[in-house]
Amino acid sequence: MARIRVLVVDDSVVVRRLVTDVLSADPAIEVVGIAANGQIALTKVEQLQPDLVTMDIEMPVMDGIEAVRALRRSGRRMPIIMFSTLTERGAVATLDALAAGASDYVAKPANVGSVQESLARVGSELVPRIKALVPRPGLGGPATAGAAGAAGTPASRATTSAGAAPARPAVTLRPRPESRRVRAVVLGSSTGGPEALSRLLGALPAALPVPVVVVQHMPPVFTRQLAARLDRLGRSTVVEAADGETLLPGTVYIAPGDQHLELVPAPSGARTRLHQGPPVNFCRPAVDVMMRSAVGVYGGDLLAVVLTGMGQDGRTGCEAVVAAGGTVVVQDEASSVVWGMPGAVATAGLAHAVQPVEEIAAMLVRATAGETHAVGGAR
Repeated sequence: MARIRVLVVDDSVVVRRLVTDVLSADPAIEVVGIAANGQIALTKVEQLQPDLVTMDIEMPVMDGIEAVRALRRSGRRMPIIMFSTLTERGAVATLDALAAGASDYVAKPANVGSVQESLARVGSELVPRIKALVPRPGLGGPATAGAAGAAGTPASRATTSAGAAPARPAVTLRPRPESRRVRAVVLGSSTGGPEALSRLLGALPAALPVPVVVVQHMPPVFTRQLAARLDRLGRSTVVEAADGETLLPGTVYIAPGDQHLELVPAPSGARTRLHQGPPVNFCRPAVDVMMRSAVGVYGGDLLAVVLTGMGQDGRTGCEAVVAAGGTVVVQDEASSVVWGMPGAVATAGLAHAVQPVEEIAAMLVRATAGETHAVGGAR
């Protein structure tokens, strides 16, 4: 099995060594080169043809965001993972990098007591992402992953010298559920989610006449910045959810990082409940927690959407939605950065439709307008 070839780009000698050591310790990964800034990285990509690049954001000569833009302009489609700081500035820069075409990000270790702790933290965050974004047979990662393309464009399925991604179960769509009113939309996303959400909300001709509740796997500062960025699209009001809020039509509620978001009954429908219960699917917030609670409030009057992301968070939540008589739509493989979460739902036979993001937006408009016959059966 061919190893995954990685180029490490960072202006810090310490960070380059740290990342190189942790990646080289994994037999499936080979660090083929290093670069101290974005300009050098462009040359190294041409020379080394890596399968994936890890990219610092703040560097001299050419920063990481400009390097990502340059690589995408040149047609380079390999996955790029950004190294970010858990600060307001770092969150803004990371979202800029994702908009420029980066695939994902990891946080740089901060306030860590030892080199070994730093290695462990980087390894636990970075290695699974690399294996998801560059699939190899036998690695045990998500069934399929795509390499991120230019900003706002569908990702192409990753192929390598080792061959195609490992086989996965066939997708069988569920028959259309009985006609019923959609009173809320519940949505989960992870890797690639910020740009998928931008495309989905940007494709809506107007705010939906029902509340939309979103769990996007991100740290606390990042979810606040994501909500502010999505709100600037102008069609929907987008907020980071606060505890005890009553859900309003036309508003999109983003679960805060590191807090589960549940819905509880309220006189006018539903209100939010935030808490720091144990992680579910290694996630907090978790899509499953949010979706199961939504079923408790709305029953089957729900439309559940699962967008691009690693892992399988959202699968049991969609089981609850389907059992209650609701509708489930997932993003298709071709437009996903990683077809882990939507693929887990689709291959479990829980999806009524599998569609690109823009088609999902059209489905949301039809379903929330009462045209439930328009959802289901499409692939």
